[in-house]
Amino acid sequence: MLNKRTDLAVEAREMYREENKQEIPGVKVDVSEDSGIKVTRVIIKEEVGARIMNKPVGNYITIEAQGIRKRDRDIYEEASRTLAEELTRIAGVEKDSTTLVVGLGNWNVTPDSLGPEVVSHLMVTRHVFEYLPEQVDEGVSPVCAVSPGVLGITGIETGEIIEGIVSRIKPDRVIAIDALASRRMERINSTIQIADTGISPGSGIGNKRKALDRETLGVPVIAIGVPTVVDAATMAGDTIDMVVDAMIQKADKGKEFYQVLKNMQDEDKYSLIREVLSPNVGSLVVTPKEIDDMIRDMSKILANGLNIYLHPSIGPGDVDRYIN
Repeated sequence: MLNKRTDLAVEAREMYREENKQEIPGVKVDVSEDSGIKVTRVIIKEEVGARIMNKPVGNYITIEAQGIRKRDRDIYEEASRTLAEELTRIAGVEKDSTTLVVGLGNWNVTPDSLGPEVVSHLMVTRHVFEYLPEQVDEGVSPVCAVSPGVLGITGIETGEIIEGIVSRIKPDRVIAIDALASRRMERINSTIQIADTGISPGSGIGNKRKALDRETLGVPVIAIGVPTVVDAATMAGDTIDMVVDAMIQKADKGKEFYQVLKNMQDEDKYSLIREVLSPNVGSLVVTPKEIDDMIRDMSKILANGLNIYLHPSIGPGDVDRYIN
């Protein structure tokens, strides 16, 4: 049930801690914060942790930077560098190894267009290696990219398209980029998740498709996701929390009632709200009105980070010259 609400490992951990008042067994967590960037590294080491979190054993890194939503240019560059560093830490790029970057999503739907937008800003170089090898600089690796669209546009499952491409060009790794759903409004377009366990396109909104992972593609798959939507029940729950906090501060009477509301478990509150909303709005998801600008900014942050990671000789300033 969890993967129908969120793909963020940090949120799965938060939900478990809220309900059980302890860390998840078989899971190691490391948190660091610097220059306005918070990095949470969740390592699922044992199957017991994998079952509880409903995620495979592996590394899950969450980069949080609220300054992104404030359009802080320094935070933009720091987030890109952090993304590159974390990718290098869990999956370094060997010289001359080929990377296929897949931009998942529907380019006709703004909150779902992150993947294709990132691909449009990437430094693709595989063709240069093949046709103009003498033009290749030191520290640049072969990169190719594709935005396969969605089933409703192509009539073909995304997993089938990617399998065909992988079998043909035989990359050493696949990096899949997709929009996610979050259970916290403040994480919309301010959070980046990296996972070395692959991805299930559409799982964040309950539309689970064929997984893209080592088992299905035969090569390592790194997933990068950014929350761009929350469902209506999540938004209502966050609003209730803020209203309850305000009422506790202002009310002379009835504080006990507000305290009962505040102490409800998040899952119980979420289930209650879903039950009330479902007959009227169904499985509604919402996104900020500034989503066009947010997608444009976040796509450049991800592309910059990927370009730095895939081409170690390229710095942030060089990347900007290529993609702007």
